[in-house]
Amino acid sequence: MPLNFARTFVLLCAMTLIFVAMGYVLGGPFGMVLAFIAALGMNLYSLFRSDTLVLRMHKAQVIDARSGGQFYGIVEEMARRAELPMPKVAVMQNPQPNAFATGRNPANSTVAVSTGLLEMLTAEEVAGVVAHELAHIKSRDTLTMTAAASFGGAISMMAQYLQFGALFGRGNSSRFGWRGFLFAAIVAPLSAMLVQMAISRSREYQADRLGAYICGEPRWLMSALIKINDAVKRIKNQTADAHRSSAHLFIVNPLTEHPGDSLFATHPRIENRLAELEKLAIEMARIPRVPGGRPGSNDALFPDSGAVS
Repeated sequence: MPLNFARTFVLLCAMTLIFVAMGYVLGGPFGMVLAFIAALGMNLYSLFRSDTLVLRMHKAQVIDARSGGQFYGIVEEMARRAELPMPKVAVMQNPQPNAFATGRNPANSTVAVSTGLLEMLTAEEVAGVVAHELAHIKSRDTLTMTAAASFGGAISMMAQYLQFGALFGRGNSSRFGWRGFLFAAIVAPLSAMLVQMAISRSREYQADRLGAYICGEPRWLMSALIKINDAVKRIKNQTADAHRSSAHLFIVNPLTEHPGDSLFATHPRIENRLAELEKLAIEMARIPRVPGGRPGSNDALFPDSGAVS
């Protein structure tokens, strides 16, 4: 989709400018040149290998049909309905229920879910979550979102270095002194966060809607979102807290503290997403149910409504 490629280009340009500005503050013209060279390398890495980096960040292990059991079969069925190539399937050993998709295009994509999600959700709810993630893949959102995660992580690392330098009295070595360090350590990562948030929140509504059409039942996703959101408040995701720049990838913000629909939120409020899905459920209820079609009848797909094994 040309629009999504344009958004990815704008995102990478914006984050490159932020990174170069931090290099200039840190080391003057020479630092700016080094930062620019590093940014070019990160751009190439983001386009072709950032998905591998994100999976490694969250310790996601790729599984196959033999080890994936019912969950793998759900991904196969949802991918067929979405008319997508079968993505890689990965599982994170994490008690917090959550999921994300990554990859530069539908032919090179991965759907990852946590063990907590498979333990807490029914098969229908897992199907709703998987359909949401496949919607991101189908819309080619994953390249932009994954690139933002890898680049944002690099900016955060540089900011931490600058904060460490300021703490131990190295602020005066900067071209602009303490004001420069203040920019690099606070303003720059904040700007990167704004860039990420600007591309993330509207996409969640779109993926909810398309995912509901893929699985055929919006209320599966609604039920899943309620359970995940409630669990996130109780169960800390230490891996996500350590890699906060990737929070926007997940179906529900995995961070323990998040401000809902505020300026810096990675996701829309759950209440708003549920309201939109409820409207869609009413719309879809008016569509005649045709066996084998979309939305079609799903009653026979998951006769066992217990947790996915």
